This record gives sequence, C-alpha cells and structure tokens, in this order.
Amino acid sequence: MTKPFRETLETKDFVVTAEAGPVKGSNVTKMIEHIELLKDRVDGLNVTDNQSSVMRYPSLGACLLIKEYGGEPILQITCRDRNRLAIQADLLFAYSRGINNVLCLTGDSIDVGDHKEAKPVFDLDSVQLIHLVHTLNSGKDMTGNELDGGVDFCIGASATPSADPIEPQLIKFEKKLNAGVGFIQTQAVYDLGEFKRFVEHARKTDREVKILAGIVPVIGTKMAAYMNENVPGIFVPQYIIDELAQAPKGTGVSKGIEIAARMIRQMKGEKICDGVHIMFIGREERVPDILEAAGI
Repeated sequence: MTKPFRETLETKDFVVTAEAGPVKGSNVTKMIEHIELLKDRVDGLNVTDNQSSVMRYPSLGACLLIKEYGGEPILQITCRDRNRLAIQADLLFAYSRGINNVLCLTGDSIDVGDHKEAKPVFDLDSVQLIHLVHTLNSGKDMTGNELDGGVDFCIGASATPSADPIEPQLIKFEKKLNAGVGFIQTQAVYDLGEFKRFVEHARKTDREVKILAGIVPVIGTKMAAYMNENVPGIFVPQYIIDELAQAPKGTGVSKGIEIAARMIRQMKGEKICDGVHIMFIGREERVPDILEAAGI
C-alpha cells in the first residue's frame, strides 16, 4: 500500500521522487507504463503543469492516473493559467479524489512556450498560492467562506540554488519558507558545494523543511551547453562537460546516468539534503537505472 507522502517526509531518511512527464495529446499509454514502472520505486510521482508554457495533458489528469494505478501523486499547480477561483476549484476536486500533495509554482513565461498568443493570468504568485492552500487547509476559501468538507494538503515549493544573481532568489525562497511548506523541490543541481551553501541558508530560516535536490541527467556536451546558455538558474560545471566529452560515442545516456547516480550517492552519504527529485523527461524508463546505480 502506498504511504502518504507527508508521512514519508516525516519518517524516511532519504526521500526519492520522480517526474512523470505528461504527453502532448490524449494517448496516455506511455504515461501509464511509466507510472507502473516507477510507482513502487519512488515515494512520489510529480506531474508538471504545462511546463515551459507548452500545452500538454494536465497535471490533474495525470495525477488521477497515478492514483488509479496505485502511486502517490504530487500535483503541480502554476499561477500562469488560472485565476484564484479556478485554482481553488481544482484543489478541492483534487483532494476529493485522493490527491493530497501540491507543489506551488508561479509558472514559466508564455514567451518561452508554444502558444505565444495565450494570455497569462498570474492572479497570484507562488508565495500567495502557498497562503491560499493554507487557507483551504484551515477550512475556508480565500474570502473567508466556510468550506463544506475541508482539505489537508502537504504543501511544497520550488527553489533555484544556482540562480545568478542568487540574492533575489533567496529573498523569495525565504518568503516561501515563512509562508509554511513541508518540502522544497529544487531546480537541477550540479555544483554540490554551491548546493551545500544553499541548504545551510535554508536551515537558518526553517530547520524542519525537507529539501529534495533536483536531478536532471545531462546526456551530452550539447545538452550541457544548451542548458548553460538558455535555462536560467542552471549551470553545468566544466568538469562535468569534460567528463561527458571524454565518453565514447553512443554512451552519453549511460554517462549521464553514472554522473547523476554519483551525485545522489554523495548527497545521501554526506546527508547534504533530505532526498532527490529525478527529472528524466522522455526517458522515465531509465529512472530505475539511476536508482540502482545510486544504490537506492
């Protein structure tokens, strides 16, 4: 039987979650295969909400699939596509169907996606969204009306340890911690020294929050260069790029898995953080290989 994610956070020394990437269409066969493969290997499956402003199968729909097939879903909600009415309604529906975990995000800019003429909403930001979920948890809606049947969400938020400059990110991160979250899921981490400093900073504000390091395997030098040049807040160090460059042709995926597993082993062994969140979108079937290589 799947253990509630909140209970796992409270009792497990090293938590592992993974991302189940939604499809662009209604054929959910591959997504179900990934759910079946991962549901017993990880502590929670997290589903993106139109990530990078690209229209895909909804996070809420995918979370219902995860629940149906016996996994523990973590619903992502961004503020980009819905106003406060729609967000509250979606959260009530999610909880009524057994989805008890929510990751609160502001959302990527419309400009980076595939529907550039869409109108962004941003009625709230991620900190306000955290407050909204707490309000629902207290038994009321945002205007103070009593709910007929309450909710009790485990609340999470995101962070970007490699943001440059880091100061604005730390200010917003502290606001999220002060708003009250049970877990933090970071963007991709590659520089462990930098990540350690970020965790130390977080602990000064909230010693109890669980921090899950984002793990995105890099499978080649071109991918590393693209991320460094085009993805804000992510930096792949040169020594990793050099290691990828020295890998024999055709072994990029295996080398990326090896590097990711090595980082996870170090994070776990040195107790740098409370767990990891593995994002291997498009290659979810290789997540078990990362876990095995990491000794998990």
